[in-house]
Amino acid sequence: MKILIVAPEQIPVPGSGSVEICILAIAKQLASKHKVTIISRASKGLPAQSNEGGVNIVRVQSGSSKVYIASVLRYIQGKFFDIIQVDNRPHYMAAIQEAFPKMKVALFLHSLTFVPSNGHIATSLRHAKLIIANSSSLKQKLTSRFSEVASKIRTVELGVDTSRFRPATIADRAKYRKKYGLDNKFTALFVGRVIPRKGVPVLLKAASIAGKEVPLQVVVAGRGSASYMKQLRATASKLNVSVKWIGKQKHSDIHKVYQIADCFVCPSQKHEAFGLVNVEAMASGLPVIASKIGGIPEIVKHESNGFLVDEYRRAERFAPYLIRLGKNKELRNGIGIQARNSVLQYFTWRQTADKLLTIYLQK
Repeated sequence: MKILIVAPEQIPVPGSGSVEICILAIAKQLASKHKVTIISRASKGLPAQSNEGGVNIVRVQSGSSKVYIASVLRYIQGKFFDIIQVDNRPHYMAAIQEAFPKMKVALFLHSLTFVPSNGHIATSLRHAKLIIANSSSLKQKLTSRFSEVASKIRTVELGVDTSRFRPATIADRAKYRKKYGLDNKFTALFVGRVIPRKGVPVLLKAASIAGKEVPLQVVVAGRGSASYMKQLRATASKLNVSVKWIGKQKHSDIHKVYQIADCFVCPSQKHEAFGLVNVEAMASGLPVIASKIGGIPEIVKHESNGFLVDEYRRAERFAPYLIRLGKNKELRNGIGIQARNSVLQYFTWRQTADKLLTIYLQK
């Protein structure tokens, strides 16, 4: 098949945004048997065309959403693709399907961010021949908002590179802990955008409670606005919690960050369609403590490969799991092994690509 994947305009491919990471990872898997092209925005320092792992990446003029979609439509003109996959932008999908009615255009949704409940988006979605949601939770949200397209929605879970995201060796762990200036205390990790909806204050308060019983430290890998970061540092200081703020890390290095931790905490306060960081942590052999929200319970199974927190607004509901894991290395290791096994079974990029192909090959 000839497959075209249209990336959003904001971040170039390759890029560090989660959507861009997913696009390239899936495309590389598809390219083992099919001809795959990604259209992305032109960006300083990147050529107009390049090849990454068998995937042809074409970079077109951008500067605004309007300019970008016009460039995309110009590129498609005169060409034929068996499937055009548009990631996370319903209005791009609608514009492409309208311009090329004979081609099969699919919308791959990673979140609800670009799917507000308004008439314009509902009209866009109606153009889709197919809508892919990255979790059953996202599918259900879309179905309840846009019942008229319910029959077009399929679920394809995301994956992870299990050769890169793997449990740390003793040597790796020691090396990376030294790099980030960490001692040997029990370490809870957060990775992600540092914004209110991600729940970092809940983690800090939980660490403060747990710290009375288990010596621990928190590592925050991510960045937020200067004012919000200042507020969080003040909170950590007030609560007397030891925190290493290591900032946003390049995705090509992020697997090393998971290797410094003893557990991963995902205290999200609002709907997460999938929660890729949980899968990355689990592949790295880490027990996960996560909010029971959105698509997260489809990945994390309570008391099996991690822990789910029902009342996720309350720090005191996270703290007991930090204490249990902090006090019991055997429990940590056991849950970490289960976590990685779950990922190997259900959440590899190969499985994601195979599920997509099965759907795309259906007439």
